[in-house]
Amino acid sequence: MKRKTSRIAAVVAGLSAVVGATGWSAFASASGEQVELTWWVLTLQDDEKALFEETIEGFEAEHPNITITLEERATDPHKDALRRAVGTPAEPDMYFMWTGLGLGGEFVNAGASADLTEYYEQYGWEDRFSSPALAGATQYGGYHGVPLTIRGEAVFYRVDAFEQAGITEEPSTYDELVAAAEALVAEGIAPFEFGGTVNWHVMRLLDSLFETVCGAETHDQLKAMEADWSTEPCVTETFTEFQMWTDEYLNEGFMGIDNLQSSQLIYTGRAAMALEGDWFNSDIDDNDSKDAYGVFPFPTGTGRLYGFTEATYVGEQSEHKDEAAMFLDFLTSAEIQENFVGIFGSLSVNKDVAPAGDHPLDTDWVEIFDEAEGIYLNGDQSLPLDATTEYWRIQNSVALGDIDPADAGAEMQRFIDARG
Repeated sequence: MKRKTSRIAAVVAGLSAVVGATGWSAFASASGEQVELTWWVLTLQDDEKALFEETIEGFEAEHPNITITLEERATDPHKDALRRAVGTPAEPDMYFMWTGLGLGGEFVNAGASADLTEYYEQYGWEDRFSSPALAGATQYGGYHGVPLTIRGEAVFYRVDAFEQAGITEEPSTYDELVAAAEALVAEGIAPFEFGGTVNWHVMRLLDSLFETVCGAETHDQLKAMEADWSTEPCVTETFTEFQMWTDEYLNEGFMGIDNLQSSQLIYTGRAAMALEGDWFNSDIDDNDSKDAYGVFPFPTGTGRLYGFTEATYVGEQSEHKDEAAMFLDFLTSAEIQENFVGIFGSLSVNKDVAPAGDHPLDTDWVEIFDEAEGIYLNGDQSLPLDATTEYWRIQNSVALGDIDPADAGAEMQRFIDARG
């Protein structure tokens, strides 16, 4: 971490030589106004926070009239604070949010996100970001948010648990994954760990099963609410498979714990697999040894990788959009992003930045991204907020046995029809 963050000062010095092209120094010297930017983010890990703070210090050194105040909150309090602030002077200048209709789209539709088209043109951001990262900003019309991370989600597994169960190869088909789960159960090891008190954690399993059973095209149509959930045969089959997994292959009592508690099960060897994102590499570093793990894509058969993007949005109510854009240009420059790789995922949103590769587990992620034939989104990003809530209700009811899998699709379609 010291090696990475100590480079920020050198980066700032190097960037000073080229600020004439961006206008950073010209702006700072031309305006005597003292500006304070507020930046709302999720609660950061120690290394993430240190990197954010070093980056802010580097920017402030280049722009002494601009101060950036970082505010951290847990996921739900962060969303709640944003909802309360929408359209008021309390709205932050910048805020973190996932992309997608059900997350970033909520705040775009509420008028809490500034359209950044002029800044994309001014700073040439269209040419800076990778296509998957850029797609997250353009999906609402115009340009909303500046890409922060691009994430992939796959199956992490304990090598020793697989060896104990006699699993000699990573599952490459869905049938092989089910067979691996059976072998693990026979050894008294929970195949997968999940925490059900946070709906989005178990949702990862259901999303992946929809991709597996329905295929890419139908899955996309269902999540876009363009296909009929009540008549597509694969919907019932998917919920049936989901119920099988929740009944037989997840940690006991999963609905009563959260994702952080469930992670302890794989760290301690009581569970063999976790469906997590590339950020889990860092989590393993903090709790265990990466040498004990492998990773492979959930074998859906479509070739697509489960994943999503995250962005920093500029508040529509901000009186300092120019300054916020200047900071976001600094934050996403190749020189700064080189420090983020490995801490904020395996790949940078800046296409000119090389991927992380210090450990075999990092190298595996580079290969996973390279081989992916597109991305399928998390359900709470592809569905609008109200539909996501219903999706979660049905998901949990099937897991608890309160809704028969054969009735789940009709329940979802009734909600879709009622919303118009």
